[in-house]
Amino acid sequence: MSNLYFIDRSNVRLEDVVFNEAVSEQIKQFLCEYQFREVLEKYDLPVVNKMLLYGKTGCGKTMTAKAIAKQLDKKLIIVNLASIVSSKLGETAKNIEGLFKEVNYESAVLFFDEFDSLGQIRDYDNKDSSEMKRVVNAILQLIDNFPKKSILIAATNQIQMIDDALVRRFELKLEFTSPSQEVLDKYYDSLLSKYPTQFQQLDRVYDVSFAEAKNHVFKSVKNNIIQAEIHKQANK
Repeated sequence: MSNLYFIDRSNVRLEDVVFNEAVSEQIKQFLCEYQFREVLEKYDLPVVNKMLLYGKTGCGKTMTAKAIAKQLDKKLIIVNLASIVSSKLGETAKNIEGLFKEVNYESAVLFFDEFDSLGQIRDYDNKDSSEMKRVVNAILQLIDNFPKKSILIAATNQIQMIDDALVRRFELKLEFTSPSQEVLDKYYDSLLSKYPTQFQQLDRVYDVSFAEAKNHVFKSVKNNIIQAEIHKQANK
């Protein structure tokens, strides 16, 4: 069963992730609730521990899951959905049940990336609709019994593909949108600050994701360094 998940040991801090203002405020609220969960629970107040991250690809959903685990000093368990979803009838639901039985997720962050991969099972034709029901019911049961000390995070680029009953189980839903020009400028400044001034020159592009902006910076800085080396060699 070990191929169903892996432990991520990335060292991603919340300061390394750039959010839009709405997401930033919601994450701050979530972290405060979790920090003081024992006090809140004394007053029978529910503490959020299940969140769904959705929106455009490359806008920081996976980085957010890693940063939250780091901030809370918790083990991050990433589910391998490629291994979970099976073409064999009934196998996907069994894999999901097996995952939750095997994984020691007590006081950990369990992360489902590309959560819509499970939603795609709904595309089966009518004769196989019972498979979709088994999968959804298996996940619903596991979510409902998820331990309070642990955190469940799911990410998707296509929230419309996920069963509504599953979406409702997540108390916190964060939409990741394309970053504004102001946010991207701060991101560019942060990335470029790591390099000597002479290598920081580039034409900034906008209306792109964080991932696209990072790739643009890397490509431009590498080219600046290479051109400087070529010039240096030519003048020897």
